[in-house]
Amino acid sequence: MLIGGANLALEQWDAQFEALARHYDVVRYDVRGFGRSGPADAAGYMAHDDLHALLQQISVRRASIVGLSLGGRIALDFALAHPEMVDALVLAGPGLSGYEWSNDSSFRPIAAAAAKRDSVRAALLWLEHPYMAPAMENPALAPTLRQLAVANARVWVNADSERVAPAPAVGRLREIKVPTLVMIGDRDVPDIHRIVEMIVRDVPGATRVVFEHTGHVLHMEQPERFTAAVLAFLGS
Repeated sequence: MLIGGANLALEQWDAQFEALARHYDVVRYDVRGFGRSGPADAAGYMAHDDLHALLQQISVRRASIVGLSLGGRIALDFALAHPEMVDALVLAGPGLSGYEWSNDSSFRPIAAAAAKRDSVRAALLWLEHPYMAPAMENPALAPTLRQLAVANARVWVNADSERVAPAPAVGRLREIKVPTLVMIGDRDVPDIHRIVEMIVRDVPGATRVVFEHTGHVLHMEQPERFTAAVLAFLGS
């Protein structure tokens, strides 16, 4: 199961999907509000409940979950809510429910554009943010990211009523009992580095891999290395 980061659609996994599908049955999907999924304005939904409903719908009883950023947060919440359905976790630059994020003033221009309902402007400003700037330095990758961000620009002006998990993962990481691989780019933002430190410290047996000269979207910045790391981990 591949769960992507926020503000991009499932095409962000294009570099991994076929390679992983040579070895495993692979599912990728658009998290509510992104890509071709429905809007995220339904009152009180939780993203890990959506994942559970999807797996039930396609008759998957157990899965290894690969989650990037938002997808990592969803993977952790799902593993805590439904441990019997998870074989392994791969968390790349993950979020963490219950984590207290730093006050990041660099989001203010994005928020101002969103307030003016200029979704495309907000999406393009997001590509300049420290989360995305390292990836945008790659001239081969930048056009793809720009296309995906603009195609998904509605997320910056649409309502999102996701409900916080009632028992957030931040205080429950020691309950994770499945093999866990955590990957991070050395140029990722400080908050993500702090989250990774917490996961590696508290999840029993968690392994960390650092990608040099890489930012937040490491599955797109270093796709071959990312895929190889996932295959090696799952194969072990």
